[in-house]
Amino acid sequence: MLQRRSNPFEGQKNVFGEPLKSCSDRPVTGFYRTGCCHTGPEDLGLHTVCVEVTADFLAFSKARGNDLSTPQPDFGFPGLQPGDRWCLCAARWQEAFEAGSPPRVILGATHEATLEIVDLEDLKRYAIDLA
Repeated sequence: MLQRRSNPFEGQKNVFGEPLKSCSDRPVTGFYRTGCCHTGPEDLGLHTVCVEVTADFLAFSKARGNDLSTPQPDFGFPGLQPGDRWCLCAARWQEAFEAGSPPRVILGATHEATLEIVDLEDLKRYAIDLA
């Protein structure tokens, strides 16, 4: 008898303990390329912060050795442009925050595991989706 595998991402929560919302399907983001900032044991970089990138942040990230703006066709990566949403590593967001260049955050799509590295109050200061 065949057993149906359950979705390994089912039940993952955002920073408010609510169901994790989608971050981006254009470009498709997430460590697992699900469009959500899901995480799991293979995601050693903790790609859990849903951000809207800016030109300043893209320049900051490139200067730190992570060029997110240059397309990498061999990996199916189109390169990011200002306004794109992306699942960013929590440590990179914290680094950008400490340097004064953090991108804006979509909290409903930011995984709760982010809170192991980043303070919720800091994320809220840069949130797009707070009323």
